[in-house]
Formats: sequence, structure tokens, C-alpha cells
Amino acid sequence: MPLPYRGRGSRLASSRVASTSVHSPRRAGRGAPWSSHALRLTRRRHSSEQVPPGPEPQADFRSGKWLQEHAGGDARDSQQTARAGMGSRHRICSQEEVVIPCDSDNDSGSVDLQLSNLEDIKKDPSSLELTDSDIFDITGLSQESFIDSFRHLTQQGPVSEANVERLIQSIQEVFNGELQSEFEKLTFLRSLSSLSQTLPYDETTESFIHSHITDIVHVLNMLIEEEPLHSLFSSVRQEVFITIANLSYQDIHLLFGSEDRADLFSLITKSIITLPSVETLIQLQEIMPSGSYNTECLYRQTFQAFSEMLQSLVVKDPHLENLDTIFKQMDPWLQSTKDHERERATASMAQVLKCLSRHLSLKLPLRFQRLGHFVALMALLCGDSVTEVAEEAAEGMHCLLHVTLRLKCTIYDKKNHPNLRRAMKKCQELLELYSIKQFYSCPFKIAQIFEAFLNSNELFQFVMTTLDGLENLKHPCTQKSAGELLITMVKNAESRFEKVPEIMGVICARLSIISQPRVRRQIINTVSLFISRPKYTDIVIGHLLCHPVPYDRHLAELWRTLEVELPSTTWILWRLLRKLQKCHNEPTHEKMAYVAVALLMTLLIQIHHSIGLTMSDVAVPSGLYTGQEMSSEVTPLCFAIQATKSLLLRTLCWQEFNIMEKNKGWTLLEGKECHLQGVSLLANALLERNHLLAQKVMYLLVPLLNRGNDKHKLTSAGFFVELLQSPVARRLPSIYSIVRLKDWLHHGNRVFKFLALRGLRYLIKHQDMREDIRSLLPCILDLLCETDEKIVLLAIQILLQLVGTMDFTTLTAMMKTLFTLFGDVRSDVHRLSMTLFGASIKSVKYTDKKGVENQVLDSLVPLLLYSQDENDAVAEESRQVLTICAQFLKWKLPQEVYCKDPWYISPSEAGTVCKFFGKKCQGKVNLLAQTLMFSKNAKLPIRRAAVLFVGLLLKYVDCSELRTKGTDWIENEIISIDLHLQPGFCGHLDLKALLHDPEPSLCIIASQALFRVQKVGAEPDSRQSIPG
Repeated sequence: MPLPYRGRGSRLASSRVASTSVHSPRRAGRGAPWSSHALRLTRRRHSSEQVPPGPEPQADFRSGKWLQEHAGGDARDSQQTARAGMGSRHRICSQEEVVIPCDSDNDSGSVDLQLSNLEDIKKDPSSLELTDSDIFDITGLSQESFIDSFRHLTQQGPVSEANVERLIQSIQEVFNGELQSEFEKLTFLRSLSSLSQTLPYDETTESFIHSHITDIVHVLNMLIEEEPLHSLFSSVRQEVFITIANLSYQDIHLLFGSEDRADLFSLITKSIITLPSVETLIQLQEIMPSGSYNTECLYRQTFQAFSEMLQSLVVKDPHLENLDTIFKQMDPWLQSTKDHERERATASMAQVLKCLSRHLSLKLPLRFQRLGHFVALMALLCGDSVTEVAEEAAEGMHCLLHVTLRLKCTIYDKKNHPNLRRAMKKCQELLELYSIKQFYSCPFKIAQIFEAFLNSNELFQFVMTTLDGLENLKHPCTQKSAGELLITMVKNAESRFEKVPEIMGVICARLSIISQPRVRRQIINTVSLFISRPKYTDIVIGHLLCHPVPYDRHLAELWRTLEVELPSTTWILWRLLRKLQKCHNEPTHEKMAYVAVALLMTLLIQIHHSIGLTMSDVAVPSGLYTGQEMSSEVTPLCFAIQATKSLLLRTLCWQEFNIMEKNKGWTLLEGKECHLQGVSLLANALLERNHLLAQKVMYLLVPLLNRGNDKHKLTSAGFFVELLQSPVARRLPSIYSIVRLKDWLHHGNRVFKFLALRGLRYLIKHQDMREDIRSLLPCILDLLCETDEKIVLLAIQILLQLVGTMDFTTLTAMMKTLFTLFGDVRSDVHRLSMTLFGASIKSVKYTDKKGVENQVLDSLVPLLLYSQDENDAVAEESRQVLTICAQFLKWKLPQEVYCKDPWYISPSEAGTVCKFFGKKCQGKVNLLAQTLMFSKNAKLPIRRAAVLFVGLLLKYVDCSELRTKGTDWIENEIISIDLHLQPGFCGHLDLKALLHDPEPSLCIIASQALFRVQKVGAEPDSRQSIPG
């Protein structure tokens, strides 16, 4: 009667025919049942199913005859041993039905969730014990997983003592010699496999194998090394895998425990994973036919043997140390850039996890400490671009979830059971929404499900592995999955992370290789989430401030595009202020100078946003810094101002700070209406005292100008425009300077128009930029009609620089517009409009003079009268432009024109002036009508000069013509005048009405003028009667 087996006996030896005897159909489509998918995929891609057998071999290495010749014994023993150690030819081509040591195709992976199992959690979570059924209900795995899945395999009877001796002898000979042919290699391996089956009952075998493990490992290592890496023409690899598996079932582990065993594990893994793809192997066979094997069939059988070898390592793995070793070996291959290598590694791990979940019996202490890394890596594979890889990984994740639940149930003590219960309930609720079937299509859902079960160290592993996935440039889908997984995990795990500085370091290092905009946004949002949580605010700020300078564009983008809500922004600024005040002891200028470039604009923008806010508008976490109580008088604006001051001081910008203090710059910054003046003051101070830093700020601002709301854009634009005074501004591409300013000229907000003109005024100093600015003339001319004085003044200043380059049409159109600004109530507009008018006259070409002569003549009276303006600057400018007009007309003005005394106190000088213009303009300009238009001007000096001029002009006008027209229109006739042409004119022209003016001097002059008018009308030839 055979002795009972101490171990698992010949399970794998008998199962070597498995992959060729199973005929599982391919999945029909998405609607097909989700049944043991990883197993079917492995069969479909890595087994010999439906593959035509190759030619018959020349020898049957495992026939009964061979075993009798080499081991002796009766026929019955020989037959049993032959079945246990069936040759590779039979394994490849046999159609005998046997059971595979994996899950059956009837295993369902669907999630049968039973909410009723967790009904009592709300009542008293601590009173409940976790059972296997809770886990099975969640993961969809049957309790059959703890039944021996190898129970169907036939156990063979014991080998006779004589056969054992002969097997030992044949193996011993190999240790003392060497293996030359494939026949000898296969003979050795099959002898070792046969001998392994006697371990449960034969002490001699046990002693022999234990004493020769080093020799066995050495021989196996040699056999694998002799196999070609780029082809598969023998079954030696397969036999090695089977032999190792058979020994593993007898608790003889050839791959664990020493350095040489670990090297063997690495070697055999590489030997199967790095084989060329199946298609390439088939092509090689066609080029170099082996004549012995069908390559495709042999490959699939070899891979199946490798997969089963790995499974044999975890059948009895209570501490998960074997799983840890397997994962370390497979880790690099799971991340391979070659699709077929990644697929093999994923399929192998999926089968390992499947087997482990079926035979899981955990005991403390657990040796597997890489759960977070494992989950992240498998999750990334669930989003793989190769469908087969993604589906294998998804099935593996299903099994890994079961393993994770059992693992957590094992390590959690009773007081933490409620937490585990809550985690399981959350998992259950999520699985109700997200079927495990969706793992491969939506890997980010894995982060939501596993997050509750990962501790802080495992969360760190998960994040770091996910960040490593960003380096996969060959497969953009991996980067996409990594971004989704990272942001999902950080959102869900809240404040359970550790080693945040390390995470920040990797994020900053990875930014430069992330090309997908969506993924970049997700990574930066991850930083935003960390910095927004009070627990991590100081850590993130400290890391970013201490990063090596100068910042590259990626880190600068990170600073600029952090997205946090206003309450969090206020909190961050407060902590930033504290951080700056307690800056490092090392020299700060070099380290902080570049940081200031990014922080300065951030703080100025925040100041603009904080104007008008109170502390009730924001939420600052309390209780975190008990020793730093905030005064009830502080505001968010106060924090922002303090932070900006500290920044200037810490970057040694003392002169700039002093300029702001002296010119009340901080008060300007705080004002709603004058904020931009404060920004302008600081920008000019920086440009004057620290031009190198100012240049850095200018380049930094380029991408900021079109971001955020109007407050954000205006602060950035205000600073940017002032920095255009720098000589390096000419190096900016026009798309970032002139084109940007052109867009602002058409902006609906007048402040943007003002900033655009201010920027153009700075840039126009560069001759090479004038042509581009000249193209903006139509838009600038339209701005002369703006009601905002600052806009009109800037437009005139720019036009003064361009007037010499204007064509005749543009020039005359501008002169007409300028003429309407004569007498503008805005004195500076009035003065500069005359200045530009004079410059325009000078710019007229000789051939075009006739075209503008009438405009020049029409301007004489206004200019002459405004020379009497109470504003000395306006009066002086009027005289200067009048001189230009006279030179244009080739007139020589009398010196009395330049007299600064009012005409009414120097009537003789006024008479000289009137005489000159009366004679020169006779027949050209109706001086009397033009002058009368100013008799109702808003300004007294102008009204007085106009009335005086009317009276004096009567001496030099054609009396006969005046008598013909009559004088009523002068005395009291209402004359229709285009008020648009004369904005200073107040109403009708009635000299009689002026007799009642409250100003005595005007009444006197008006009466004198009226007397002269009536005198002219009273002449004998007059047809008009002088009224009494």
C-alpha cells in the first residue's frame, strides 16, 4: 500500500499536459460572461490550444522502456513514473483530458454585493467580527478558493527503492560530468522530477536533494545559460520550469534563500520574458526549421510551464515572502517598453495572484511590504494601450483586491476593526458603481477602491510608482493613466500622506517630460491640493522656496498656475509670510532673488483680489498654530501687503522698499482706484534699482497676461507695461509686445486701452519697432475722441512721434480731429492738441500745402484768442503754434502777438494785432464771424478777448459789405454754429445780452463794441437803421 504524501506530490508533473488538453472557447465579445478571464487569455496566447503538432520526435524520452532501462523496476512502477514525468512531445501533442492547476472556467468574477451583510455596521461596528464571507461578498470570489484546486489530480504510487537508487546515480553522474546533448539534458531534468516525487516517503531522496541543492542550482543555471535568448527550438526551458515547480511542491525551493538561487530566478525569468514575440518565433522557424517541434506550440507550452512554476511558489506562502520575491523579479518586466514582454509579465502575475487568492492562508509576520507599489503598477497596466495587457491586469487587480482584504484583516487589531469595516463598506459601495469589469477601461477607479486599504507608507509607494509612470514616453496612455491615478488618490486620501517633500521633489523633476496638457494640469493640480491642506502647506512652500535656482520654465509654470480657492490662498499667503520671515541662514540673495520673480507677481495679484475683503470672507484653519493668534483688525489685504514687504526685504530690495515708503506706494496698492499706480511705482522702482530682476519679471509675465480674471490680468499688465521701458523689451517677439498691446486697444475696459497706449509710448523709442506701431494709427486716432483724459493724452504723445511718417490723408484727418479739441476743458488735452496740430503743419510736404491751407487759416482766430487764456501753458502754446501757422503762410507776425499782457489792458497792442490779421485775412476768412463764436466761451478771458477783437475788427472790415449784410446778426441775431467744432462755445451770439454780464469789464468792452457796430450801421448809405 503506498505511503501517504507529505507534500503535494506529482501535481505539477501530472499537470504538464494541461494546456494542450483544455479547449476553452474565445470570448465572444463584451456581452460574454466574465469567467476566469486571465486564465482564458493565458490559454489563448500562451498555450498550445488548437495549434497543429509538429513532426514526431526521434525518441520518446519518457516511455516505459526508457524508464526500465535507466531505473529498473516492474512495469507497473515504470508506467506510473512515466505518467508522472511525461515527455515534452507528449505534453505538446497529447489530447488527454486533465485538470489545470488554476481556476476553472466556471469561476465567476462578477461582484455579488450583499449590503445586508453590513447592515449592522451603523449600529455597533466594534461588535462584529470579520469573516471570509464578508470578503468574498465584496470581491466576488467564491469560498471554494480554500479548497485544494489540485484535488482532481491523480496521485501516483511510490517508486521502488531500486529505481530511486538508479535515479540518484544518474543525477550524481551529471554533477561529476557535463551535459552535452539535448537528450542528456532532458534525461537529467526528468530524472530529477521523478526523484522529487519520492521526497514524501523516501529519506534517502530527501537527504540527497538537500545536500546537493547548490549543485542542482548550478546545473539548472548552466542549462538556461546555454539556451539561445532569441529562439526556441528545444523543450529544455520547459523541463527546467517543471522541475523547479515539482520541487517547490515538496518545499524544496531552488529560487529562494541565497544569492545563487536569486540569480537563477532572475535568469530563468529573463530567458522566457525576453524571447521574441510569437510571430517572430514562427518566422524564425520558417527560416531555420528545427524539424523536431512546432515552435508556436512549444512556446505556449513553455510559457504555461513558467506560469505554473510561479504559481507553485505561492501555493504555500503564509507570510507572502515568496510573493514579494516574485514581484521583485517581475517588476522591471511589468514596466518593459516592449509590448510582448509586458504582456507576458502581466499574464504571469495575473495567474500568480489568481493562485494566491485561492490558497491564501496568512500568518504574521507578513513579509510583503510593497503593496502600494504593486497596486499602482497593476493599475497603470489596466490602462495599457495593449488590450491584452489591460485585460490581464484587470483580472489580476480583482484577485489582488481579495489578497489585500485578507492581508488587512490579518494585520488589523480588534480596535481597528471598525476602521476596516468602514473601509470595506466604502469599497463595497464603490464596487456597486464600478464593476471590476471596468478596471481595465477606467484604471483611476482602482485608486478610489484601494485608497481605503492603503496605509500612509503604501500611499507613498502608490504615488511614487504612479509618478514613475510619467516617464513612459513611448506609451502616452500610461502617462494619461498616471495623471488620473495620482489626482484621484490625492483627492481621496486627503491628509494621510507622508514624505510629501519626496513627492514634491519627484513632481518637480517629472514636469519637464510631461507633454500632454491634461496630464500637466493634473500634476500641477496635485500640488495645488497638497498646498491647500494646512497639514502640508508649510512643507510644500518650503520645498518650492528651497528648490535650486534659477527656476526652469516648468517650475515657473508650477508657481504661476497653482489653483486654490480664495480661503486657501489667504491661508497660504499667511504661511508664506511666516516662511519668508524665518528664511534660511545661508546667503539669501542668490537663493531668494529668483524666487522673488515668481512670488512678486503672485502677491501683487493677491493684493488686488484682497481689496475690500474681510476675514469673514475667508476661512483660515484654526488650532494648528496656537501660539500665533491673529488680531481681529487684520484683513486678507494686510496679509498680502506684509508678505510683499517681506519679500522685498528678504531679496535685499531695500531701495525699492524705500521708494514705495516715500511715495506712499503701499497705500496706493491698497486702493481700489489707485492700485495700478502702486503697481506702476513698484515696477519703476525695480527697473531703476534692480534692472536684472526686472527683466526676469518681464519674461515671467508674458504667459500671465491672458490668464485669470480682469484683476489678475490688470495687475500683470500694469507691471509688464512699465517694464517695457527696459532696453531688452525690443528683444521680445512682436506677438508678445505690439500684438498684445493692439488687442488691448480694442478691449472694452478703458484701463487696458490706457495700458496699451502707455506700452506703445515706451516701445516707440525703438526705431525698429515704429513700423509695426505705425500700423495701429487708425485705432490710435479713434482714441482722440475718448472721454478719458489719460487715454487722449497718451494717444497724442504717440502721434507726436509718428506725425512725420503719416501720409497726407491721415494727416488731414487728424488735423480736423485736433481742431475740435481746441478749447477743450481739459487743459492738458487742449495744449497738446495744439502742439500736435503745429507738428502736423510742419510735417506737410510742399506739394500738399494747398490742401491744408484752409485748415491753417481757420485755426488762426482760435489760436489768437487762446493766446489770452488764463492758463499760461495753453497761452504760450497757442502763440507757438500761431507762429508755425504764420511761417506756413509766409507771414511775419507783429511782436505784439507775443505780448503776455491781456488785450483789454493794452488796447493799442490789441489794435495792432487786429489790423495785421484784418488785412491779411481779408477775402480769405470771415474773421468777424469766427470771433463772434467765442463771445460766449466758458472762460471769461476768452469771452472778453473775443468781444474786444470784434470791436477792433470793425475798423478794418469792408464797411460797404457790412452795410449790405446789415448789423443785426452782430447785435442780437442768433447764429447757427456747429457746437461740435467749437466745444468752448456756450450758446447764441448776442452782444446786447453781454451788456448785462455780471463781469463789469466785459460789460464795458461789450458796450464799446456794440457802439462801433451801431456806428457802422448809422452811416448815410446804410439801409439799416440804428436802434435807439
